[in-house]
Amino acid sequence: MGKSAMQSVVDDWLEVYKQDRDAALLDLISFFIQCSGCQGLVTAEMFQSKQKNEVMQKMTESFDEETGLQYKRFMAYPWILTVTWRVDGDNGDYPLAMAGPQWKKFKCNLCEFLTVLIQQCEGSVIYDGYLVPVLITVLTELSNSRIRAFRHTGTLSALKVMTALVSVIANLRANIGNMQRLQNMEKKKMTGKKTSPQIDQLQQKKIKLQQKQQDIEDMTNAIFKGAFLQRYRDVIPEIRAICMEELGIWMKLHTGYFLNDNYLKYVGWMLYDKQPEVRLRCLLALQGLYSRKELIPKLSVFSKRFKGRIVSMILDEDKEIAVQAVRLVGLMSENCKDAINSKDCNTLHKLLYSTHRPLAAAAGDFLCKSLLPNGGSDQSRGNSFRRKGITRNAQHLKMLLTSYLDNKIHQHVTYLVDSLWDSATNLLKDWECITTLLLKHCCHQEEVLSSAQESALIELLSAAVRQAAEGHPPPGRGTVRKVLTAKEKKLQSEDCMNVTQHFLVVLPRLLSKYSCDAEKVALLLQIPQHFDTDICSREHMAKHLDDILTQINHVTGNQSGDEVLEACSRTYQVFCQEGLPIYSRVKAALSQLIDDLVGKLDKLLDVCIKKGEGLCSDEETIFQMSSVLKKIAAFHNAHDLSKWNVNDRLSRILTVDTEHGRLPDQIIVPVVQCSYYSLMWQLSALLESPSSKENIFRLKIQMRRLCQTCRHLLTRECTAVREKGFSILCDILLIFSHKLQSDEVGERLVYIPDSSLESELLKFVQLEVFQESKVKREGSTPEENENDFEISKCEDVHKRRNLLAAYCKLIVFNVIETSAAAELYKQYIKYYGEFGDIIKETLSRTRQNDKLQSARTLIICLQQLFTNHMENSTSDATPQSLTSVKELARRFSLTFGWDQVKSRESVAMMHKDGIEFAFKDYCPTDESRPPSNLSFLTILNEFTYRLLAPDKRTVYCYLQRFVTQQTLACEGDEWLPLANYRNTLLACGDEDISVTKDSSLMDSSPEEHSKMLQMKLKFTSGNVNSTAACHRTPDLPLTPQLTSTAIKSRKRLWYEESSQANPTSSFCTEQVKSSSQSTEENSASVPSADIGLEDVDVDITDS
Repeated sequence: MGKSAMQSVVDDWLEVYKQDRDAALLDLISFFIQCSGCQGLVTAEMFQSKQKNEVMQKMTESFDEETGLQYKRFMAYPWILTVTWRVDGDNGDYPLAMAGPQWKKFKCNLCEFLTVLIQQCEGSVIYDGYLVPVLITVLTELSNSRIRAFRHTGTLSALKVMTALVSVIANLRANIGNMQRLQNMEKKKMTGKKTSPQIDQLQQKKIKLQQKQQDIEDMTNAIFKGAFLQRYRDVIPEIRAICMEELGIWMKLHTGYFLNDNYLKYVGWMLYDKQPEVRLRCLLALQGLYSRKELIPKLSVFSKRFKGRIVSMILDEDKEIAVQAVRLVGLMSENCKDAINSKDCNTLHKLLYSTHRPLAAAAGDFLCKSLLPNGGSDQSRGNSFRRKGITRNAQHLKMLLTSYLDNKIHQHVTYLVDSLWDSATNLLKDWECITTLLLKHCCHQEEVLSSAQESALIELLSAAVRQAAEGHPPPGRGTVRKVLTAKEKKLQSEDCMNVTQHFLVVLPRLLSKYSCDAEKVALLLQIPQHFDTDICSREHMAKHLDDILTQINHVTGNQSGDEVLEACSRTYQVFCQEGLPIYSRVKAALSQLIDDLVGKLDKLLDVCIKKGEGLCSDEETIFQMSSVLKKIAAFHNAHDLSKWNVNDRLSRILTVDTEHGRLPDQIIVPVVQCSYYSLMWQLSALLESPSSKENIFRLKIQMRRLCQTCRHLLTRECTAVREKGFSILCDILLIFSHKLQSDEVGERLVYIPDSSLESELLKFVQLEVFQESKVKREGSTPEENENDFEISKCEDVHKRRNLLAAYCKLIVFNVIETSAAAELYKQYIKYYGEFGDIIKETLSRTRQNDKLQSARTLIICLQQLFTNHMENSTSDATPQSLTSVKELARRFSLTFGWDQVKSRESVAMMHKDGIEFAFKDYCPTDESRPPSNLSFLTILNEFTYRLLAPDKRTVYCYLQRFVTQQTLACEGDEWLPLANYRNTLLACGDEDISVTKDSSLMDSSPEEHSKMLQMKLKFTSGNVNSTAACHRTPDLPLTPQLTSTAIKSRKRLWYEESSQANPTSSFCTEQVKSSSQSTEENSASVPSADIGLEDVDVDITDS
């Protein structure tokens, strides 16, 4: 509803009020009752008795059991109003509590109506002593009701009326101030007169205005005491939030009356509220106060009392509250002297690296305002330099670098740049200022950047260029990339153009200056990867492009670090794309670089490798060869170097390793890495275009030879060499697996690992992955020792996670047997924090491939753990001693989800294999001696509740094939697992299965008889595979995603319960048959093909 329409509605009501105010007021009261969602009846009776007791007896809110109606009776002088409605009207569904845009609009319209009503009455009926008092009485009575709908609607309406009245007070105060100024002016005009008619008139108007102000303040006091004080601690958080929001508005509108400690204390108290919505309203109210410097003196006592609570809220679990708390602390730091100390600032600086981007951006804004004057940006770009040659932005950058290096909180400049991007964009994108600081050689020592400052500034520059060119936050701040608007795309294009135009000229000088520093050069080489190639192709930019390529070649020749070489290769890859105008120029420079590297390699091979003697060289020559091989491998990763016949040279080196003993570790690693890249390029060429059988055979021989070399690397002493060999071997096995059988060429290249290779891979995982961290504490100080230890420990865990993920891919894509996963599942609980998500994802993927084989792997895992426990224990296993194995079984059972129908065959097969294992060596004739594996039933019992009722009976029938009635009657602790397992199977309500199993089948329908018989036949024959094909999923993509950062959606689980068991001790045949039939019908009604709940992501706690 528009504002003019709302005013016309209010004007029409006022006309009715002036003619018949009683009828108009009753209509208004009925309107509030209806706004509460109550479709009841409102009646009024005149107040006649003056006895207070008689009046109070009529004030009630009760329920009439005979009529089923709820009554609320209250006094609104001169009436006693009665509201009658049905009981089901208080079901929580009332307009203010409903969701949806229409109800949100309803709330806004209601608030607007009340505001316009008071505004339109401001000069007339608001002072008649009738309208507002009755309105206040009605609304306060509603706000004190036990009915939530009345209480919520009444509180909102009453407080909105009070807000409108406070606005009237503000207008009256302004008019009183005007009257006072006019009086002063008239007094100045008087020369000898003591008084004048104008002054008297102004004084009378002033007195009337003051009287009106006093009347309005009395009204607000009535609402505050009748509604606010009763409801600011209401059980409903929405009502408490309304109270805090409106109190903040009153303090801003009428600071002279409300802005004092008597009212501020309510906001301070509610900062401790348990509901985030209430705390948020308090923070927003305080922001409106602390943003006005003239109000700060009145907030001094409040600041001292509640500053600690406000600062602690920056770490609130609700991120929106933390954001608003940071902004409030920023206002307090800006306007309140010494309100925020250095300790509080350090806490805020840590939030710069928060994964929640709005919180990090708020912390970045605080840093800019507290550390960098004027927000850290200098808009006067024309006057860049001052007398001392240092720009204002340069000074700000130095301050920022000093703060970053002194805090030593995190070493993630990328996230620091993203946090400052919204508040200090001009500073971070001042490329001229940053490069001037890096290239400048100042005569004054205090103007020169230290080496640490240069490193931090270069890292900041690289991160800022990436942020400007891509327009997306760094990884971890946002699960998906946002879609850029047209304005953002235009700004991004302009930033790329500015970066290209500036750094095409400056970057060669920067590379030349820092060519000896590998860390700095690696960061600088990331800048040209964001260039606009169209600008690079312009004629006047050709010289600068050649200079950059020359410097890249120079850096490649002087540096051998992995990060530097990767950056050089990546830069050439960006520039050397077919179709670009600069392709021929860049391709020529790349060819020259590769020619030089291959030539150096040939010379070193001629010197080092002598016929019949193997590798003969000193340490310096080995280092040179290792360096050249690293460079060739780095470029071979992104570029096809087949025309240089690199593979022939690598084969020559590998021949020396095979025939004359092991090559040094620093040579064999890049050789194997480069051979792998060469193999991938050749495979890609074969699959893209037709090839001869000779080429296919040559590639197959090369692949087999590389696999054999990698297998030899697994036995090396150096850990890095073993890990590299394992990673490459896993990748080759995955790529050359049966997935290549899609065409004729790929079918000839398939490589299936033998059992010995599978054993070697599994042994490597057991020794290198599932072990305690070997990282040692090293450092000069305790703090450095702890920090370095944590960093090294995280890197070690990350490395082991990659190795485990590589092995799990082989299992998921059926390269190796699924049963090999049993060794991984054993470590699920012990290494849950490090590898729990990877193992869990592996279990989920293998279950999608083959449910029965996956379940069989689980039971094999549990059987092996049980056997190891029995062999290592000094006495017979008891249920108490199998706690760890039982816990693992419980975790496994949770992975089946809640759809029992979909997983029924898998669980049934596990029970079948488990029963056979438990009675493997049992002799029925010797009933005094229990089976040695009988305690395994305690573990198997964790999967019993996953069985449907008919399957429990079938499993019990299968159990009876191994035991007799006399065995079931045996007592003693050694037979306790069997008794517990039997009782759990009988929990479905069929304890006398041995007597009724045949009759239940005979009495059931033919369809049920067929289903039950089919399941029993599966148990008897061991074939539980009949329906496996219908649950198979399509082939998975070639590249799996086994990562800990994958966020899984929690779906609402749809579950249809089977028939509940009757808790009596014995059941007749008819009850068994009825239960079986009901369960089979429920099972048949579940559309298993439409519900993917078998691999539900279940939250697991290590309790």
